[in-house]
Amino acid sequence: MKSLFYVLLIVLAFGCTKQTKVADNPFFTNLNEAVDYASVSADDITEYAEITLKNSTKAIEKIKSNEPTFNHVFKSIDQVVSDLTIASNRCFMLYWVSPDSLSRVNGLAGFQQLDSLSNTIFSDKAIYEKMLSVRESDEYETLEDHKKLLVDQQILNFKQSGVNLDDDKRAQFIALSKEISELSSDYSTNMNSSNEILVLDENGAKGLSENLKNTYKIAENRYEIPVINSTRLPVLNNAQSEETRKAYYIKYFNIGSEKNLVILDKLLQKRHELAKLLGYDSYAAYNLYPKMAKNPETVWKFLNDLIDRSKEKAKSDLQILQDLKKKDTQNILSTTLMDWDVDYYTNQILKTQYQVDHEKIREYLPMEQCLTGILNVYETLFGLEFRKIEDASVWHKEVDMYEIYDGENLMGRFYLDLFPRPNKESWFYGVELKSGRATKDGYEVPASMLLGNFTRPTETLPSLISFKELNTLFHEFGHIMDGMSYQGDFALQANAKTDFNESMAQIFENWTWDYDILSSFAKHYKTGEVLPKELFDNMVKAKNVSSGHDALSSLRKCVYDMNLYDKYDPENPFDTDDLWRTIDKDLGVKTYVEGTHPQGNWIHINTHPVYYYGYLWAEVYAQDMFTEFEKNGLLDFETGNRFRELILANGRQKDIVQSVEEFLGRPSNNEAYIKSLGLN
Repeated sequence: MKSLFYVLLIVLAFGCTKQTKVADNPFFTNLNEAVDYASVSADDITEYAEITLKNSTKAIEKIKSNEPTFNHVFKSIDQVVSDLTIASNRCFMLYWVSPDSLSRVNGLAGFQQLDSLSNTIFSDKAIYEKMLSVRESDEYETLEDHKKLLVDQQILNFKQSGVNLDDDKRAQFIALSKEISELSSDYSTNMNSSNEILVLDENGAKGLSENLKNTYKIAENRYEIPVINSTRLPVLNNAQSEETRKAYYIKYFNIGSEKNLVILDKLLQKRHELAKLLGYDSYAAYNLYPKMAKNPETVWKFLNDLIDRSKEKAKSDLQILQDLKKKDTQNILSTTLMDWDVDYYTNQILKTQYQVDHEKIREYLPMEQCLTGILNVYETLFGLEFRKIEDASVWHKEVDMYEIYDGENLMGRFYLDLFPRPNKESWFYGVELKSGRATKDGYEVPASMLLGNFTRPTETLPSLISFKELNTLFHEFGHIMDGMSYQGDFALQANAKTDFNESMAQIFENWTWDYDILSSFAKHYKTGEVLPKELFDNMVKAKNVSSGHDALSSLRKCVYDMNLYDKYDPENPFDTDDLWRTIDKDLGVKTYVEGTHPQGNWIHINTHPVYYYGYLWAEVYAQDMFTEFEKNGLLDFETGNRFRELILANGRQKDIVQSVEEFLGRPSNNEAYIKSLGLN
């Protein structure tokens, strides 16, 4: 009864809000009709969440009263959870991107209420008992394989959501989940509402590109550079003045920290309490159990092996940079290499030894040309067509909407929201808004958004992105294609296990390293000159400059994330600053800068705890799968179609290790990954 009590509280809470007619609410559309986002008001968001909550509550009660069959229980749960997830995703998306402050507030409130109901559903014992009855029935043995998997997956999901706890502990689980959601949202708000500016004169701006300076020039001898993702590398890579690099670095790695360090401490405590409530030794143990890795021991073994492989090259890379700084007699505060120096001196090596100047390369990469190139790659590789919808109804004038067709069949739609603006989420994501699923009225196609914070255009310049940003664009669009490719029956099976998920985006970063593909769209924004082959060849030669340090930097974050969530001791909680110092000492590198707090501006440890190792875990699979494209051709339709059908379209309908082996024709290994790092 307690679970129903919580649901009723939520519904009553929304019952006090202003009502409008459903017919006037842009969120309530016919099957596969796009949302009229330009017409969405803050009240529409609240009403949408309210009605979704009411409808879901009724559907839950119906599931409890029906006979325990696969369709009555699992198919119905898929529909209820899918409706809740779509509403939750849309609310949270508008919290992230809406230019209207009240819509952001209502979007967050709607998300939190919908999330609370989801937690209640997955810990509902009456539904769980129905599930167990289906698994123990004769019907279970006759189900198709993907339906059997759905049964097993959702029973595990319910177990992970506290369904086997007694009433008091289950109520505690729901309360903890709500607290964690609220803390996480507060962390994101603090991070995204930052308005840090670095003010420079001509001397401080030496080394910065003319394009960057012109973009942020306020007056003669005065530049005001926003401390955001799109300016970080242009400043740290190029500013000749160590004072400039230091000032930028300290501002960037203190964003949100005044409030977020306290929030992070509370998140660690609450997540640990939740895991202990369910009988796990740590939050990492709880979080990893449904993933490919299964347990912390496997992750630690994986990370320690990579640390051993990369540590010596990392030390060698840093020594080279240290020697360079010692030779530098201008604009330095001391001869000791600091973390704000690493990108600058690495860039000096690229410029002087390899003739690779990434600010010059940027001039060959206008955003519009890059988008056209990316879409052409996917159209050729997968036999698809991308149609840009003119005058689409979107939440901001800079947002574009596309529909994807396979022949004349609509596969899905996606939105591109690419440039930074005040109060917008500040990271880069391929965001799922709606999963594909079968309905009684026909197939409901997926929808996604590519949220970016790329270098924005100005009155005199198009958006010129760096080669690193181009890789990010290919990566995030890989997530879009993953979501668009799913054609399964159930929304609950649309997404792969989270430590495999990144592989389907990482693999596409390899396409940027093929000259034929890159030169098809990398053309100078003024002259139309194609990116010179000689410059590209130099980029390839320089690819593994500082690769050991880069690998160890990623591993350092993985180790930090795992320490937070696997080694937390409530009797002796972390000083989250001191943890950086401890890890640096263990790794044999000095990276942490006193007075900074990177953990206050790091989205992963907030919204995606115990996730960072997954980038490296998934990349092992990504690089191995890419060998098939290397063998057959990067635009080979047959290989692309097999990849789409076996990997992208799979989700969790079939064991992913089996699917990878079927695609490769052999068991997977890490040889291609080690080779890609230059560590073999």
